[in-house]
Amino acid sequence: MSYESNPILDRLPKHLRQYIKPQDYEDYSPVDQAVWRYVMRKNTDYLSRVAHPSYLPGLAKTGITVDRIPNMYGMNRILKEIGWAAVAVDGFIPPAAFMEFQAYNVLVIASDIRQLDHIEYTPAPDIIHEGAGHAPIIANPEYAEYLRRFGEIGCKAISSAKDYELYEAVRHLSIIKEAPGTLPEAIRQAEEKIEYLQENMGPPSEMALIRNLHWWTVEYGLIGTLDSPRIYGAGLLSSIGESSWCMTGQVRKIPYSIEAAHTPFDITKPQPQLFVTPDFAYLSQVLEEFANTMGLRKGGLKGLEKLIESRALGTVELSTGLQVSGVFSRAISHEGKPVYLQTSGPTALAYREKELIGHGTASHPDGFGSPVGKLKGINLAIEDMSPRDLKAYNIYEGEKVTLEFVGGITIEGRIVTGTRNLRGEIILITFEDCRVRHGDEVLFEPQWGLYNMAVGQHIRSAFNGPADLGSFDLVSHVPEEKTIKVGKDPARQTLEQLYGQVRDFREGTNTTISRNKVLKVLREEFPRDWLLAVELYELAKGEKDRDFAAEILEHLEQVKQNRPEVGHLIDDGIALARGETVTY
Repeated sequence: MSYESNPILDRLPKHLRQYIKPQDYEDYSPVDQAVWRYVMRKNTDYLSRVAHPSYLPGLAKTGITVDRIPNMYGMNRILKEIGWAAVAVDGFIPPAAFMEFQAYNVLVIASDIRQLDHIEYTPAPDIIHEGAGHAPIIANPEYAEYLRRFGEIGCKAISSAKDYELYEAVRHLSIIKEAPGTLPEAIRQAEEKIEYLQENMGPPSEMALIRNLHWWTVEYGLIGTLDSPRIYGAGLLSSIGESSWCMTGQVRKIPYSIEAAHTPFDITKPQPQLFVTPDFAYLSQVLEEFANTMGLRKGGLKGLEKLIESRALGTVELSTGLQVSGVFSRAISHEGKPVYLQTSGPTALAYREKELIGHGTASHPDGFGSPVGKLKGINLAIEDMSPRDLKAYNIYEGEKVTLEFVGGITIEGRIVTGTRNLRGEIILITFEDCRVRHGDEVLFEPQWGLYNMAVGQHIRSAFNGPADLGSFDLVSHVPEEKTIKVGKDPARQTLEQLYGQVRDFREGTNTTISRNKVLKVLREEFPRDWLLAVELYELAKGEKDRDFAAEILEHLEQVKQNRPEVGHLIDDGIALARGETVTY
């Protein structure tokens, strides 16, 4: 095991554990720690005025401090008190997996941290976004339950084949944008690919729609009134640029509703509008409203067709509770209702999320097909028949029978046995010497072996993934493209040593270093670096060393002239060091 477990993480299924990686805390450099500290000092200063009241207390409740990147193990010792846990992952993981982690009360944290050059915003998920953005708000019980419920429902949303292609394109862009030395042309091409995919997705899938809801709430949500909203979305809480910009009149504020599901977003650009929920409870109300539109709750022909279009592993649950899991390939319909369903490839049957003995993928390696609905000319559905009714219609062990269903599906064969659910309803009938037809088309031949007919007069649910997680090998879906680590040439190593010396001085672990010498090396060898000089200025102000502070300010003015794009960052750092209110 590559991570320290606890009772919450012990409940995670094997296919989710494949995404977890060790945090490798010692890999964080002193530059990384300085980036964390600057962002957090600036964020807490500003967010104390505009974030939801849960934010600042939530930092303490989740073990997150301003001065140090959080250690996942330390966070977990505190998070367990509110029933949650955290794990480290490598960048973006597939949306369904991300949401399923939430369903288990596990916060997914991309453990890498943005580069200094991207200190205000990065498209890549990082520990500032995940840790300082998501974690504090889950200390609010109402929001934590929304997050868990969102994960529970969201991981059942049916995707399209294009959804995964878009996910991989977004992951690729986030990796190369954060990687040092990436050519502008490569970034442009990656952005153009995302733009092309977004414009050619076709009708949005359930996953696309619920991902929109996630974006406009969990990532970019505002709460309160339209005139005076507060921030709770992690994307805003973790971005020192967007958190201030979003509160201006340039960003349109819209009352939150289910319409947010039909409002797409562009991860490569600032958001032109944001949705405002009156409170956290209303988020759950809209989520339930959306869930009522999903195949998970509506089932039927539309749900089955969504699974076929997804070309991915999914499950259909019949009215008897029998669950068929596999890749669905065909639906035969009659008068707007499904009368036959078909999977291709390994298929498993289950009841109440537990695989039926003898009906795993080894028993159904080449697919599974079955009629759905009532027998022609008989009002009583098979599942509602008593033992006496079944015998009257010759649906009985050893009997050779012909069953004709509404919609033209005919089954001829000898009944071997039946399988019942806990309520005593028959959910599966096994035939030998069986032929299945739809009109003139033969769907099953006697020489293919035993035929298992699912019993159910309608499809009551259709959702992503298998009914029983143990029925399929799901440990094979980790993205191949990995995040790119910053290389450390001799110059980089020297710069990190300087940052480390200043950090050690501030924390009192080594007060013998010469800060004047650090500034001298910084001026001569790293004239474009600004953050270390800001940290030196903070120390000089704290010790009331006016001459040294003035020397640092002179150097920072030179940096601002050479790099005007970081001027506002320098000014804000100086203001924080002086204890002044930063103007945003």
